Amino acid sequence: MKYDLIIIGGGPAGITGGIYAARKKLNTLLLTSDFVGQTGKALHIENWPGIKNISGSELINNFAEHLRQFEIEIKEEEAVKVEKLAQSGFQVTTKNSNVFEAEAVLVASGRSPRLLNVIGEEDYVGRGVSYCPICDAAFFKNKRVIVVGGGNSGFGAAMELIKYAAKVFVFEFSSLVRADEVIQEQAKASGKIEVFLNVRLQEIKGNNKVESVVYNDTAAKREYGLPVDGVFVEIGSVPAANIVKGLVEFNEAGEIKTDPRTGQTSTPGIFAAGDITDVKYKQVIIASGQGAQAALAAYEYIEKMKNAK
Repeated sequence: MKYDLIIIGGGPAGITGGIYAARKKLNTLLLTSDFVGQTGKALHIENWPGIKNISGSELINNFAEHLRQFEIEIKEEEAVKVEKLAQSGFQVTTKNSNVFEAEAVLVASGRSPRLLNVIGEEDYVGRGVSYCPICDAAFFKNKRVIVVGGGNSGFGAAMELIKYAAKVFVFEFSSLVRADEVIQEQAKASGKIEVFLNVRLQEIKGNNKVESVVYNDTAAKREYGLPVDGVFVEIGSVPAANIVKGLVEFNEAGEIKTDPRTGQTSTPGIFAAGDITDVKYKQVIIASGQGAQAALAAYEYIEKMKNAK
């Protein structure tokens, strides 16, 4: 069976796109590995109109529950490749080797955590190395952990972790902390967070689980070891756009270029929305708006293709 539209991604852009596609009665398939993404990992969201304060997990669960009220097929599978069909439409292959076809595709797969690329990182993922403090903080009760990254996300992760951990070390590569003053003050007041400046993590060590790290003090030009039980990585993210590599145009940051009026990419029939695109501001409300816009534009494109046959 060939769908009208395949939506890739279960974040605000993909879910909103799904709602709008369903309202337009498009035969739609939404593919996502989960309904978590970056939004689901946010500690607090205070800028969603109508809700003064809500956790990211609650908000994304509300989104997903809303989506399921419509006639839309949802498969919790990770899309790994999009290909253009010879005559019309596209083929999407999932990690489970399942293949689906559609007249149009809306890519809303968001961003993936940026890796440290240090020795031991890959070996200890799930065994002390984490990219999601909300998901894993409770596993570190009375433990010592490191958060790599001194921005708002890093300090936000540290504040979440001190609910459980005995001690949290924040590693910042530069000589200045980039987090807002308010959250820095909260961290200092906790008495459980210690900030290290001018440090670069070199290696993560352990025996079946994380036990220590080696870091370089770039100011003192010395190497040190530190016993810890966990390493949380908060150094930003990169667009999860490899699935359309070679099909659409990207900017220098690896984000998909789109028509700001429609979400149309350089390839007719492929639309993109959310943080995977070259939109300047990465915000939940903007991603949702882009998802709605792209779904409506996809509807117009699909109707045009049907009428042309």
